[in-house]
Amino acid sequence: MKIGIIGSGHIGGTLTRRFRELGYDVTVANSRGPRTLGDLAAETGATPGTVAEAANADVVVVAIPLRAVPDLPAGVFDGRIVVDANNYYPQRDGQIAAIDGGTTSARWVAGHLSGAHVVKAFNNVYAGHLASDGKPAGAAGRIALPAAGDDPGAKKAVLGLIDELGFDPVDGGSLDESWRIEPGTPGYGPHRTAEQMVDDLAAARRD
Repeated sequence: MKIGIIGSGHIGGTLTRRFRELGYDVTVANSRGPRTLGDLAAETGATPGTVAEAANADVVVVAIPLRAVPDLPAGVFDGRIVVDANNYYPQRDGQIAAIDGGTTSARWVAGHLSGAHVVKAFNNVYAGHLASDGKPAGAAGRIALPAAGDDPGAKKAVLGLIDELGFDPVDGGSLDESWRIEPGTPGYGPHRTAEQMVDDLAAARRD
């Protein structure tokens, strides 16, 4: 499987490292261009590329400020599994009327990445935990990470990657239910077992 990472910040950089540790062919891109990714590429063995080159993968992780999603090149995500690892922060992203009106950020992202099979994941975990807290399947205290999406096959693929990274995968429902793992909900941020995460998803309230 080939993995593309768009965004080289905390989450994007960490996932580049982790997926390379697992032996995946990874192409990483950012808004500043491949020449700025030399250090990360040298550290990990990932290939620095353009956004279009990173999008030419089996699974593409988008980990950039939400406000930058509409600037991504149109069409390059058609038919791709795209992991939306973003969160909506108005203080950073500005006010986005559709999200303020009740559309989940993942649904909004899917609207801009027409033709992609969008799955919401990796947005509710801190980069440090993602880097170092993975454990083998069945290990005591293994942390759970949810994924939400409309396409069953795409969601299954992302849940499988979560498991490989050392976390218990939990089905987080559809894109319209992905608000249950957004900031301010019980399942956002804390260490949870799979059973606890299921309870957190059920307990979430959309105020």
